[in-house]
Amino acid sequence: MLHIGILQFSMTIGWSRSLKDKRSVIKGLKDRLRNKYNVSVAEIDNQDDIRLATLGVVMAGSDSRYLNGALDRILNLLEGHPDGELVEHQIELL
Repeated sequence: MLHIGILQFSMTIGWSRSLKDKRSVIKGLKDRLRNKYNVSVAEIDNQDDIRLATLGVVMAGSDSRYLNGALDRILNLLEGHPDGELVEHQIELL
């Protein structure tokens, strides 16, 4: 059976002074998540806010426990991210 794991999160980038600064942080984060966890990542809201980023991470698999664990590991990575502060998140398994 196919299971889909979704992580939606928002983070502040307090030092950002322009959309270019914000995009630099987001691009690096998206690349890191894609390469390390083989997930799809997209900025889904707050595109014009220079200090707030809202992104969605999606992964699919046959084992819901594995998906939940992988999303938890991604969340731990985000909590320790040096360029931003995680302000809210939501995990959903379908």
